[in-house]
Amino acid sequence: MKLTSYSNYALRSLQLAALKDPQLVRVDDVVKVHGVARPHIVKIVHELGKAGFLETVRGRGGGFRLGRPAAEIVVGDVIRLTEGPIELVECFNAETNTCPLLGICRLSAAMQKATAAFMAVLDDLTLADISANRGQLLDRIAPLEQGIVEPKRAHG
Repeated sequence: MKLTSYSNYALRSLQLAALKDPQLVRVDDVVKVHGVARPHIVKIVHELGKAGFLETVRGRGGGFRLGRPAAEIVVGDVIRLTEGPIELVECFNAETNTCPLLGICRLSAAMQKATAAFMAVLDDLTLADISANRGQLLDRIAPLEQGIVEPKRAHG
């Protein structure tokens, strides 16, 4: 299974907001720390704001912060928002399926079970969980925020 970079950076943006809570985080902070194109992060923050995961503040001095406590933001819910339906194989989507084995294929059943297991793990994980080692995370990003170290450039 592979998630899109969109989901990856949505989670990173949320994680940064959790680390900086209750301070506002700027889009440029995410860009600086993770080396991602600004328009990509703007789109992500907008979508996370519409979904209530983030509260956005417009204008000079604006930015974003968590829209609810980190312990109430479930990683699986974020992935469902950013990925949409997870269709590992074409038969997961009845509208576009062309496989004649639908309904009798054991591979399809196994893939559905694997997807459910994957999402069950993410449904048991909150933003608070992935931000629990706050000190270590902040220490790692501090040089990036200060421009001392260039972030590894993201592809995508």
